[in-house]
Parts: sequence; C-alpha cells; structure tokens
Amino acid sequence: RVTLLELMMMKLSDKNSVTSEEMNVFLRHADFLAVCFQENCGAVLKLTAATHAEDEEALVTVRLLDLLCEITSNNGQLEHLQAFPGLLETAIDTLRLTHLAGKEAVNIFTATHAVTGQEEISHPAVGFKSHLIRLIGNLCYKNKENQDKV
Repeated sequence: RVTLLELMMMKLSDKNSVTSEEMNVFLRHADFLAVCFQENCGAVLKLTAATHAEDEEALVTVRLLDLLCEITSNNGQLEHLQAFPGLLETAIDTLRLTHLAGKEAVNIFTATHAVTGQEEISHPAVGFKSHLIRLIGNLCYKNKENQDKV
C-alpha cells in the first residue's frame, strides 16, 4: 500500500505528465483516500513508541497525508475536497493530538526536534505536523466556511 501511494504521489507531483483523464481518476479516488486518512489518522500516534516505529498502518497514513496535500495543491481537486465532510476537522484534531504527543514523548513529528547533533533522524513521521498544517491551509484556501471553522 505504501508503495502504491508513493507511485501515485510521484505521478501527481510531476504536474506536466498528468493528463486530464488521469487527473479525473485521481479526483474520483480522492474521496476514498480522504476516508482512509480519516479512519487511520490515529495510527500515526503509535509511532511515538519505539516498539511501533515500523507500524504499517501509520506509514500508510503518513503517505495518505502526503498524497492529500498534493491533491489539494491542485485547484481542480481542491474544491471537491474542501467540501468533503469531516476532513478538515480530522486534520485539525490530528494536529492537536500530534502536538500533545510530541510534548509528552520524543517529538518525531517535526524536523527541528528530529536532529541530534549533526545527524538527522530519518523517521517516516518527520514533517507530519507540517503536512497537516499544509492540508489545513489548502482546505481553507479561498473557502470562507472552512476558514471560519479553523
């Protein structure tokens, strides 16, 4: 699943190679991806424990968030996901929970806390909070109703 999401991410990030037909396919699957993220976003919190550092559900959720950020960066799909029920609320709640989890344990969610000396920890959840903020920002872009919710 992680590999499939990474392939989708690579395809989406190369905006010149995506045809309008492929973009329509991504749009049709955007709802499914959003639901998967909503259902599994709590799995990322398991990554704070060393015993769950390779939790597959959490890794899938991290990739789902990356993909949702990329999808909402495109104006064509943006309006569709801005109106998706509960996605904004889930992103905000997850941001709060990761912020609290980062205060209680080693903060693996931000790059500034993942650096020790000169060595950077390459944890899959590094940058998760910034991607949540990016998703929230994308969902609020030119959308007064979502801006008021935040």
